[in-house]
This record gives sequence, C-alpha cells and structure tokens, in this order.
Amino acid sequence: MWSFETDEAFQAELDWIETFVREEVEPLDLVFRGPGDPWDPDSPAFAAMAPLREIVKTRQLWACHLGPELGGEGYGQVKLGLMNEILGRSRFGPSVFGCQAPDSGNAEILAHFGTPHQKTQYLQPLLDGEIASCYSMTEPQAGADPAEFTCTAKREGDDWVVNGEKWFASHARFAEFLLVMVVTNPERPIHEGASILLIEKDTPGLEILRNAAVGPYVETGDGVHGYLRFTDCRVPAKNLLGEEGKGFLVAQTRLGGGRIHHAMRSVGVLKKAMDMMCERVLSRTTKGELLANKQFTQEKIADTYTEITQYRLHVLYTAWLIDKHKEYNREVRKEISAIKASTPKILQDVVYRAMHIHGSLGMSDELPFMNMWTNIPELGIVDGPTEVHKIGVARAVLRDYEPTNDLFPSYHIPAQYEAAMRKYGHFLSGS
Repeated sequence: MWSFETDEAFQAELDWIETFVREEVEPLDLVFRGPGDPWDPDSPAFAAMAPLREIVKTRQLWACHLGPELGGEGYGQVKLGLMNEILGRSRFGPSVFGCQAPDSGNAEILAHFGTPHQKTQYLQPLLDGEIASCYSMTEPQAGADPAEFTCTAKREGDDWVVNGEKWFASHARFAEFLLVMVVTNPERPIHEGASILLIEKDTPGLEILRNAAVGPYVETGDGVHGYLRFTDCRVPAKNLLGEEGKGFLVAQTRLGGGRIHHAMRSVGVLKKAMDMMCERVLSRTTKGELLANKQFTQEKIADTYTEITQYRLHVLYTAWLIDKHKEYNREVRKEISAIKASTPKILQDVVYRAMHIHGSLGMSDELPFMNMWTNIPELGIVDGPTEVHKIGVARAVLRDYEPTNDLFPSYHIPAQYEAAMRKYGHFLSGS
C-alpha cells in the first residue's frame, strides 16, 4: 500500500520541531561560529545548548535513531528522515537533538561491539551528550581507498602497537576516544585484514599534528579535522571492536545510516535556501518590476522546487526501503549510494541559484550562502567520494539486465516489427 501521509500525532511533533529549530536552535548558528562549537564539550555553545537539550529529552525526541534500550525512541528511517530535514536547517540541530555525527554512528558501534566497561565509560556519556568522539579512517596518502592504507597495528602480548598516520579525523581534538581503522593483517586483502581499535585520548604515541578546517578560516590549523600520527602507540588488546580482520563489517554499523542522514539533513539546507530565494524575489524590484515576475527568475524557482521534491522523495524512498528490509541489502545500498552521489550536485545547483538571485549580498558574509557553498564539496567526499558511489549504482543497476547475443539489439525495430506482425498482422487484412 502506497501512502504519502504522515501520522497525525507524529506530524504534531514535526510541527513542534520546526518551530523549536527556527526560534531556539537556528539563533545558535549566529552566536557561536567557531568550527567546533556544536560538538566541543568545552565550547561556550555547550552551555547554551544544555537547556535546549533538556527540553528535547523531556519531549522524548532525544537520540531517536537509537532503540529504547539505549535511551532513544527507536524511530525508523522514514521518521528520522522527516525529522532530520528540519534539523538540517541548523548546524546545531543534530547536536541539540542528540543525533550528531560522528557520535551517533560511534555510539551504534559501541552498543554492538563494546565491552561492558567501554559502554559504562564511554557509551552512556556519549548517548547523554556529555562527551565527543572521533571516527578515524582516511589517510593522507590514500584518502578513502582502503587498499592503500598503511596505518598498522601489530599484536605484542596484551597490546596492539599502532604506527602510521590518519587524515581528516573529525573532532579528534576534543574527543574522549577515537575509533581508528588499522591494518592488522597486511597479508590478507584489506577487507579481511583491517580492524577497528578504540584509542583513548592522551594515549602515549598519539599525536595531533594539526587540525584542518573546511574552507578558509582566519587561523590556519584551527579546524576540527585532525591530522594524526601514531608512533608505537600501545592500545590494550581488549580495545579491539568486533573480531580481528572484521573492521569493515564493524564500520558498516555506522556508514549506511550516516550516509542517508547526511542526505536527510541536506533536504533542510535546500529548503532553507529556497525559502530565502522566494522571500527575496517577492521583495526586490529591478527594471521596474518584482524579481518574481521575471521569467528567468520563475524558471529558477520552478527548477528548484521540482529538484528538491524529487531529491526529497528519493531520500524518503530509501529510508522506507531500510525500514522495510531492516538491513542494508543490495537494493538498499544501491539507493543509499544514489542519493549520496546526487547530494552535492543538487546542493550546488540550488545554493548557486539562491546566491545568484541575491547578487552581491548573496556572496557577502551577511548571508549564509557562502557557508553553505563551502560545505558542498565536503559532502561529495565524506563517506566515500561521489565517483565511487556512482560506480556502485551503475554496477547494481546493470545486474538487472542481460546482454543480447544477436548482431542487433533486442529493441531493433525491424525484428520487433516482424514479431508484432505475426501476432497482430492478420487484423490488417480483416481475416
């Protein structure tokens, strides 16, 4: 049964979330503009968020992606999609509602694979929003290509000894712990020879060389994406998450959900850009008439509305598939990759139109478009480059087709015509 309706009770919650985000959460973006403010427990923003988080918890909307056993509501992906497209309007939205990356995904890994001690020491404070965490996979020479990873961990007695470098380790500078993908068996293919270790902050041998930011900042090296070096960093053997060599299986606990949640929140960014565009064209007069009456402007509005609607429905369809199958099977992975690949392109198109409509004001630091624009390339790289996901989509699509061994394609009109005539040609002669 197909339905595009939202349950009335949940729609009431969505209406409350929309008002709350616009009135209470979005102003945080204007006051707290440091690169780490929404996630850093030592940031002044954390104190500002605290009362808002309590309101969300009282409303039973905190960490809704988690099951009740972990303090969440156990919402399916469709409900999460409808929520996240509102939260995506603000950089602080996910943090206020307890579903911020990378903590949300790291919590799921700890819930599935952590020891009782790790769950007590790290999982519960992470779920409560008291600490931050880091997921570290990419490397400076390899990017996201696992086959080129060189950061290794060798077993010595009761420890793993880690050596190598990691790049763009988001939030490492204020994380209590890092989940680090390392090569534990270089003799095996990487998907059978990599593991994930929980490495506590301040572990001897762990060094943050510098912190990169997305886009230009006044202070170079003041971002939140760490360049890490491990030098004979000894990690207790008990800090291995899951089985040795099964790191990519462990990682899938967080990557699939993370990719679709990025897309869900991007819907919020797109809608916000369109809201500003529409207000502007109804308010600005040039060449003797409103911008809204210009045909080029109307084309931009129409294209924007149509593209956002198509993208949003694709995201919700993918969420529905996940809810239906309860796992990331081949069909689900195809759709996740498809929306992941389409995210930077639609953001580029919509944000550019909105910026262009506003002229010089749109390019200035007095409107949010340039911040939106700066983040677009990031979404084409994080969780796997766009090109990789397109390759995956193409391969998945082609599995459903068969080649023909004939000289001409199966849809060649002369052959089809002969077959059609054999089936219906006798009607032409009236016999």
